[in-house]
Amino acid sequence: VQLVESGGGLVQPGGSLRLSCAASGFTFSSYVMGWFRQAPGNEREFIAVVSWGGAATYYADSVKGRFTISRDNAKKTVYLQMNSLKPEDTAVYYCAADRVGGSSWPPTKEVDMDYWGQGTQVTVSS
Repeated sequence: VQLVESGGGLVQPGGSLRLSCAASGFTFSSYVMGWFRQAPGNEREFIAVVSWGGAATYYADSVKGRFTISRDNAKKTVYLQMNSLKPEDTAVYYCAADRVGGSSWPPTKEVDMDYWGQGTQVTVSS
């Protein structure tokens, strides 16, 4: 099983980034996919999740209206479009997978997720 994030980097406040997470080694379409982040000195926090078919999404209040999660099951990839970025969005961003039926919707806790990526750094600074 592999989840490989990409697309992180340095961006100015107000800018945008799109993160990608490529999955392999499991039946991607049978998993709810999510994004979490961890800033230095903080615990890892929930950002967003998308249902197995992509029809349903759920966001943390801190990113609602600015971030959009989506998935492409044919490409086995989940995305996180991040707009209007703020310095407080600076963190390592992780994608994660939760087997459908494994947790109640929406799965927002670390313990809900079965697989994790290694993370990609996002830094928002002028």
